Amino acid sequence: MSRNEFEGNIPSSFGNLVSLQGLDLSENHFSGNIPMHFIMGCYNLEFLILSNNNFSGQIFPTNSNWTSLTNLHLDNNHFSGTLPTWIRNVTSLEGIVMAKNHFEGPILVELCKLVDLAFLDLSDNNLFGSVPSCFNSSSIRFFQLNKNCLSGPIPSSFQNNSNLLTLNLRDNHLTGNIPNWIGSLSSLRILLLKANHLGGQIPIQVCLVQNLNILDLSYSKFSGLIPHCLSNITFDASAHEPSLRGLSLGDSESRNLSSYLNTKLNIVKFLIGDISTLDGFVNVEEEVEFTTKTRTYSYKGDILEYMFGIDLSCNNLVGKIPLELGRMSSNIRALKLSHNNLSGLIPVTFSNLKQIESLDLSYNNLNGKIPPQLTEVTSLAVFIVAHNNLSGTTPNRKNQFITFDESSYEGNPLLCGPPLHNSCTKMRPPSTISVDIEGEGGSFMDMNL
Repeated sequence: MSRNEFEGNIPSSFGNLVSLQGLDLSENHFSGNIPMHFIMGCYNLEFLILSNNNFSGQIFPTNSNWTSLTNLHLDNNHFSGTLPTWIRNVTSLEGIVMAKNHFEGPILVELCKLVDLAFLDLSDNNLFGSVPSCFNSSSIRFFQLNKNCLSGPIPSSFQNNSNLLTLNLRDNHLTGNIPNWIGSLSSLRILLLKANHLGGQIPIQVCLVQNLNILDLSYSKFSGLIPHCLSNITFDASAHEPSLRGLSLGDSESRNLSSYLNTKLNIVKFLIGDISTLDGFVNVEEEVEFTTKTRTYSYKGDILEYMFGIDLSCNNLVGKIPLELGRMSSNIRALKLSHNNLSGLIPVTFSNLKQIESLDLSYNNLNGKIPPQLTEVTSLAVFIVAHNNLSGTTPNRKNQFITFDESSYEGNPLLCGPPLHNSCTKMRPPSTISVDIEGEGGSFMDMNL
């Protein structure tokens, strides 16, 4: 019954369907509360998908009879109140998606009792308090608590979880450092810690997580040097097992991952794959947003397998950009080091990153010349070195560099324009021109699609 124009309330008579095993009412215009008779009557329900509606009120304020429930998807509604404590009794739950609602209060420790829980998404709510340290089940593979008001340190509960694929804690109020045990997450593919109050040095143990697709530590308080060992990250989709395209939740169920990556000064939104449950009876798409500026792009299917990027922008990092970063896998698509205190030269080794599409080094203290070899990187769609101390001439306007205007270079008073009849003209003083990437499909993947 998904993807129709149904509206109104769920009929209370649904509670008479005692043999009902699955109900998908997603992407309609249903509203109101969930009928009590439905909550108590459908005791054989195995999955309930109410995503993308206008349901409101407190979520299931009393105990339900859903002892066989494996998947509960309530995202993109207007549910409010606290999370129900009776959820601990539904021990068969494997997937909980309650993102984009108005839930508040702490994250229940009762969720830790769900030993088969593999996918937990409580993002974009008003949850506060610390992340419980009891999430030590090895079954958890996708853990998304982003866009809440959570505080305290990153809990040690994930330590040595060799099955965890995604740890998304961005846009909260977490404090402390990245723990050294991060290196024990051997299968981790997505690490998003952006926009917290985390600080200290970036531990070299991050380099041990060699299968990362996306590392986002931006808008934080990290200091010290950029670890040169980040070049150990393989950025190799063929080496990844299990796949990010789906998560098996039992013999006949699967769950897909959605993830964020900041790139190209845009809001990037990934709409990843279909969720097929109960032998294909249900076909649902999950949506999660990743934000940097003012644009939104949607992707789905296998594209996440080939999304590779590092974002360390808006921190207090110092020192030179390690030459080794230019020797990392050529599969990397986006590298953002802007708004730090980096000094020294732009590594000529960046010319080895043959598939990079977004390179942002702006607002640092870099000096010297822009390596002319970068003009051979024909995949570049965004190149920004503005507001540094660069000198010499801007690269020849050929290949992709013919598309980069003055805004890519402004704020470098010693940098001259492109050579013309053996002379050059200094770049104008910094202006208030804002960079806004226009057009459809302007994502950092579109050069290869």
